[in-house]
Amino acid sequence: MNTILIMAKRNVKMFFRDKASVFFSFLSVLIIIGLYALFLGDMQVKNIKAAVGDVKGIRFLIDAWIMAGIIAVNTVTLTLGAFGIMVQDESKKIMKDFLVAPIKRSSLVASYVLSSWIIGFIITIIAFIIGEAYIVFSGGELLPFISILKVIGIIALCIFSSSSMVFLLVSFIKTDSAFATLSTLIGTLIGFLAGIYVPIGVLPQAVQSFIKFVPTTHSAVLLRQVFMERPLEMVFAKAPEAITKDFTHSFGVDITFNNNTITPEIMILILLGTGLMFFAISVIRTVRKINK
Repeated sequence: MNTILIMAKRNVKMFFRDKASVFFSFLSVLIIIGLYALFLGDMQVKNIKAAVGDVKGIRFLIDAWIMAGIIAVNTVTLTLGAFGIMVQDESKKIMKDFLVAPIKRSSLVASYVLSSWIIGFIITIIAFIIGEAYIVFSGGELLPFISILKVIGIIALCIFSSSSMVFLLVSFIKTDSAFATLSTLIGTLIGFLAGIYVPIGVLPQAVQSFIKFVPTTHSAVLLRQVFMERPLEMVFAKAPEAITKDFTHSFGVDITFNNNTITPEIMILILLGTGLMFFAISVIRTVRKINK
């Protein structure tokens, strides 16, 4: 266990020392914030005003929606960036130095996974704090203490699920250039898959059906349900129930399968189950690749 912690500490230090890796891990988030600031935010505000009128809390609602999505995206892009250390070690033959040392293969793999979890969790929590500060500064309300604890718990679960998923993808990567291509591809697509660039409800039906099987979608939905609970009450207090349901479904505050709403408990099980499955497959693949 001590070996795993020492190696994980080394990986964390290497990640934060490489400013380029940190920047590109945040790139998709910066793109989302830029799009939101330029036109997406105002466009969504106008759409909601058209449905319910100029009521209090609309900006609060949209800010909460986008911040929940950004945090969900963070759990993917940051853990992916952290696994770049493993790719670098392999491409630079550093991995071979570790293999001739008295270090178990399983401990070596565990150190990369642990460092990815640590990096993802630390920076995502920082992003959460910044997001809450922005919401309050823009006229919204701070989350209640119980809701903050829920968000932290969801983040931890999302980090586990996301890191396991990207770990499996990275297990097929051998070079820095291939990893850079993978990072660009995921960074570009993840905003659409999580329903951030545009609400899920405006996507084609086939795409909506597909993204329901993406774990990050469930991460975003769980976070939105906590972030948006209060602003939803404010904005739709006097609106017909049909309009409220249409909004929550279109903006990915809830998702359905065969016309049945997927409950938070089921989504938690989905994230936990897919995380365990991807993690087990990834460890087996990585250990076999190291042993070659």
